[in-house]
Order: sequence, then C-alpha cells, then structure tokens
Amino acid sequence: MAEFLGNTKRTDYCGDVRDGHVGKTVTVMGWVQKARDLGVLCFIDLRDRTGIVQLAFDEGTAADVMEKAKSARSEFVLAATGVVRERDSKNPNIPTGNVEIYVSELKILGESQTPPFEIVENCKSNEELRLKYRYLDLRRPDLMKNILIRHKLTKVTRDYFDENGFIEIETPMLIKSTPEGARDYLVPSRVHKGSFYALPQSPQLYKQLSMVAGFDRYMQIARCFRDEDLRADRQPEFTQIDLEMSFVEMEDVLAIGEGFMKRVFKEILDVDIPLPLPRLTYKEAMERYGSDKPDTRFGMEIVDLSDVVKGCGFGVFTGAVENGGSVRAIKAEDAVTKLTRKEIDKLTEYVKGIGGKGLAWIRYTEEGVASSFAKFMTEDEMAAIAKAMDAKTGDVVMIVADTNTNKVLSQLGSLRVEVSGRLGIEKKGFNLLWIIEFPFFEYDDESGEWLAMHHPFTSPLDECLEYLETDKSKVRAKAYDLVLNGIELSSGSIRITNPELQGRMFALLGMSDEEAHEKFGFLTDAFKYGAPPHGGMGIGLDRLCMQLLECDSLRDVIAFPKVQNAMELMTMCPAPVDKKTLDELALTHTIENK
Repeated sequence: MAEFLGNTKRTDYCGDVRDGHVGKTVTVMGWVQKARDLGVLCFIDLRDRTGIVQLAFDEGTAADVMEKAKSARSEFVLAATGVVRERDSKNPNIPTGNVEIYVSELKILGESQTPPFEIVENCKSNEELRLKYRYLDLRRPDLMKNILIRHKLTKVTRDYFDENGFIEIETPMLIKSTPEGARDYLVPSRVHKGSFYALPQSPQLYKQLSMVAGFDRYMQIARCFRDEDLRADRQPEFTQIDLEMSFVEMEDVLAIGEGFMKRVFKEILDVDIPLPLPRLTYKEAMERYGSDKPDTRFGMEIVDLSDVVKGCGFGVFTGAVENGGSVRAIKAEDAVTKLTRKEIDKLTEYVKGIGGKGLAWIRYTEEGVASSFAKFMTEDEMAAIAKAMDAKTGDVVMIVADTNTNKVLSQLGSLRVEVSGRLGIEKKGFNLLWIIEFPFFEYDDESGEWLAMHHPFTSPLDECLEYLETDKSKVRAKAYDLVLNGIELSSGSIRITNPELQGRMFALLGMSDEEAHEKFGFLTDAFKYGAPPHGGMGIGLDRLCMQLLECDSLRDVIAFPKVQNAMELMTMCPAPVDKKTLDELALTHTIENK
C-alpha cells in the first residue's frame, strides 16, 4: 500500500548526490528504475528528473525497510532517507556512480503496474505506443533532458530580449480569421451564432498594432496554429519567438536576431557562433544550392552548364537552352564506387518523382568515362563538361535540363540533399546564414498568375516600387529568413506602413477596396494615426530546440505532440462532441457510417 509523506521532506534530487555528500543524511524521492534482490543484499536505482542514485540495503537494514525494498518494482514511487556512503563497486557511467544511499527509512508513495514499454534512453518501442502513454514516455531520461533544455531555451530567450529593451506582450488566442497562407483552425461562437473565431497562425497583426501603440520593442513566446499537413518539422500547434521593432531598418532586426542566436548557442551548448552571420540573396542561394534554405555544411554546389553545352549534339540539352531554360549539374566527389549504375537508376527515378524529366550522368571511373549521353557528344564537348565541373577520376556528375530554370534548380537542390544522405556525407557543426532579397511575387503555372510569396504587409525594396504594376518578376522584398543546417528557423520582413502603398499591394493581390477593408481595415485604419516604421521576425522555438539537440522530429522536443494525422494519441483528440453542445453552437454535423 502507498504511504503518506507525513513529515518526510526531500533534501536532494537523486542526480545531485555526490562525493561531497558522504557521511550526510539525505532524503530523495523518485521512481524505481531497477531493483536487484540479492538475498541479504538489495539495491534499487532511484530516478528523478536529474538522474539516478543507488539505494543500498543489507543485513543491517531494519526488517520492515528491507521488506518494502524487496517489494518495490519498476516505476514504484519511493521516498528514501539514509546516509550517503562510498560505493564498493563504482559506476563511472553515471554522475552519482561513486556513492550510494544506505537507507534507514523507506516509504512507498505510489505503486505501478508493469509499464507497456521499458523506461530507458533510446527506447525502441513503437512510437505510437509511447505516445499513447506519453506521461510514461516523458520519464525517459533522454526525452526528459530535451524538455529541460527547452525550458532553459525559453529562459535564455526571455532574459536576452528583456536585456535588449523588449516588452513581453500577450496577444489574443481567439482572433478574426484573416488570410495568412495556411488554413485557420476555427472556433465557433456560442454567443454570436454562425460566427467564428480563428486560432492565430501568428500574432502578426497584433504585434504591428503594438508598434502603432508605441511599445517600440515587442516580444512574445507565442502559440500559433495552422491546419496543414504535418511532417517531421511541422506540428498543427507550434511555438514562435515573436518580435517586432519600431524605428528600425533591416540591419537592426538582423543584428538582434544574430545576437540572440549567439547567446542561445553559447548558453545552451557552449558553442561560439561567429558574427556577423553569412548572407546569401535568394537568387544566390537558389543558383548555388537549389534551395532557399540550403544546408551549407557540405559542398556539391550547382554548376551552370548552359553555355558549355549549347549547340552540342544532345537534343535534351540544346532544347532546354534554346527554349529559355538551362542545363545545370552537381558533382559528387569520390563517389563512383557508391553511385553505381543501379544507384544512379534509383536517383533518376527520384528526380522523376519530384517532377523532373530524367537525369543525365557521367561516371569518371578508373577504366574511363561512362555516361548516359556520351554517344551524342564529341570528345571535346565531354571534355568541356569535365573542365567546367572540375571533375576527376572517382567523381560522378549528375545533370538536369529543362525549359524552366526554376524547376532545374529546385530538382538539383533536392537531389543534392538526397545524394548527400545516400553517400553518408558527414555534416557537423551549426551553419547559420541569412537569406535576403526574396522575390515579392512568384509565378503560378497552374493559374497563370503572379502570387505573393509573403504576407500582404511585407514591404518591397524601394528600388523595386516602379515595377509593382509593370514587371512583377523584378520586385524583391524587404524579407529575410534565418536558416540553420537546411532548416528555416525564422522568417521576417520590414513592414508597409504607408496606407497608399498598402492599398496598392492589396490591389495587386486581387483584393477590392471593400474586401481589403473587411479583412484588414482595423490595421489600415490604425496606420492613419501615425505608424512608426517597423519590422520583425518570428523564430520557431520548436525547430530551434530540435536543431540544438540534433533531434530527427519535433515530437522529440514537444511534451504532448500530435502525429501525422493531427491526432494526439494519449487523449485521442480530436473527438466528437454531443448533440447538445453542437446545438448550443448552432452547428450541425453528419457522422458517416463506418
């Protein structure tokens, strides 16, 4: 039976007991990691959030205490009081391995059934099972460490921004539904039947209004919600380190972001991040890496072969160049033994799977040059490609051609990452960089229209204003992303505060004056009362924590995450509600027969 605490008070955490405690009486509390009954001797590894300490019992232990010790099973909750002593058999693998607690008093505070999986680091049990019993999964030392690091990250965040003059302002969770690029989660109103709140995709509008209100520097560790398909680095609800600054230009915002990253990496990992961070324009990033969030920890950069192969004998290449496209390639160094013909066939299918027409290749082997298209080329033309690629024996060159250069770049960008994974290229360190000068619009092949790449309050570069109505392809934005090892950590921009320019932007996005006022009138009206120039960014706290800990999934740094179909398996939500509740909300719902 479980016992009450009574006057028993914890004096130390399990993982804090050290050599300096020898001879002292301590009381620890926690869960049984492992119990070993050796007859006259008994040992229990007791675990709490700080670690494990060994409890010891022997022939000198009181009979009632020994009886409780022998009855303890995995995950029982215990309170143990005793004298710390040096261990006869030390364990160098744990911080408390030099000492043990010789127990004089033991209380069983809670009993446990046999857990559905073992509570150990790097547990290999089915993830769905562990998520169903997430409260047990969170006891695992590695997962618990992740959550504790996340706690430290939020503390460092608040400290840094407070020291830099930012004011933490909470913004509403029930807001007006406005277009922000993803589907909203909607909340029906009981009072205003037929009307809905939305859960915020970001605090964007409220933080801009905070600037109009005069708060100058805003920050918030904000909960955000997007109803979109999930993946390893995306959850339907996520946490954002949100900030906005008045009377600033882009350089000021980037400086604050860089200072924050330097502080985080130093305090969390004791890693020094050199400043200033590297920068690439969007155009440079796409042409070199085929991605606006490139992983720069390895090379394999894209090379433009269009001028080299124009007029050659291979129609696929010449056709792409003559029709306004391009021919580009990447080189995998010393990869010829791993990238066999069979492996290249798999990569060809991979390229086709992401929308490509195929993959041309050259393998520079000890026996000579093997290629998928050499029979259409002269020796001089093949030599020109080798020179342009700086190819040597052992290398493999992979080439993509298309009449749409954007497709060529994005396909090679994806291929670059895929090949690096298949080759097992070592990727160490933390490569942070800024991507700047994003296009303001992107052309949509399906609709034949230019669409905004950013929210409608992003400011164009001053020198691009003349092209807004005449040549959208030339318009670049005062927008910037922070990228870490191929993951977008942050996105931000300098905002539009000029009501006339804002009206032009709404019109370019296809909004009538009436529609724009209905959706954003409260913001544009505010700008008429003296809006300071301002800009900001949102940093994904979950993603940052995931990268700091080198985890594979956001689920490893979120206490109670959702799975890919947006369900939370522990409570099995979302779940149906009763008809009475739906009636109060003036909602009807038909459940299909299954």
